[in-house]
Amino acid sequence: MHAAVVTDFTRPPAYQDFPTPTATTDSEVVVDVIAAGLHPLVRSRAAGTHYTSTGDLPLVPGIDGVGRAPDGTLRYFVVATDLGAMAEQTVIDLRRSVVLPDDADPVAIAAAMNPAMSSWVALRRRVSMQPGQTVVVLGATGSAGRLAVQAAKHLGAGAVIGVGRDQKQLAALPDLGADDVIALDELPANLDRVRSADIVIDYIWGPPAAELMAGFARGRHDSAQPLTWIQIGSMAGASADIPAAALRSMPLQIVGSGIGSVAVADIVAELPELAAEISKGTLRTQARAIPLKGVEQAWQEPENGQRVVFTP
Repeated sequence: MHAAVVTDFTRPPAYQDFPTPTATTDSEVVVDVIAAGLHPLVRSRAAGTHYTSTGDLPLVPGIDGVGRAPDGTLRYFVVATDLGAMAEQTVIDLRRSVVLPDDADPVAIAAAMNPAMSSWVALRRRVSMQPGQTVVVLGATGSAGRLAVQAAKHLGAGAVIGVGRDQKQLAALPDLGADDVIALDELPANLDRVRSADIVIDYIWGPPAAELMAGFARGRHDSAQPLTWIQIGSMAGASADIPAAALRSMPLQIVGSGIGSVAVADIVAELPELAAEISKGTLRTQARAIPLKGVEQAWQEPENGQRVVFTP
């Protein structure tokens, strides 16, 4: 069979022959892959830089996808081995998959499930969001951030404020449910618009996160109001100098949400409802389908607001 294969962490994967996989346990089956998304986590694992990377080569990238099982069912699946989803066939554990409606759009599911999962799981499993609370999405103009705006609104947020760099995507956020939008470079002058937040979903971390925490510390509308900061991504830097005053001046709770901080069983338990909402169009993202044989070129191209999905 053909697959995208990483043989060097410094180079994009190449489309080449790879051994046909076989199932080895009763819970495993071989599926024909229909669609697999190119997510930031996929890129970092293929570069050997993610904290879950094993360092082993060769590997087939792709952490999730949509495939056709031997019994004919269409399934969304998550893989946890170095034989990933970017191949004509892969091995899946049925316990880490969910059956999709036959009329589900495989490209839409493959594009949205992983980025939507980050905020969905965070709001369902890492915090206890109450109906009517205000949620700030820091990094709201990326694929995951746009889906976080939609997920927060769907799960009961009273107001969602999107903060991001991309002006074009920022302008589109109100159509996705955002009640207010702020350009990241204009945030210091507009802190009053976010100071009543209950939850921050943070995809960027680094200096912007530290600056926003300091802004909360300087002028919280109600100093007794709890603030939960959910750290998910680190596009602006792997570390942030958190001001001590932010920890002392308000009930601030900082939690991470990702692989390891949420049990696999808890993530899997969220898959059916999340897949259903994406299938219904409640949560949507922009996707661009590309044949798997074009993986090497597409890997090096900017996303430009569209999640790349490879179709073997």
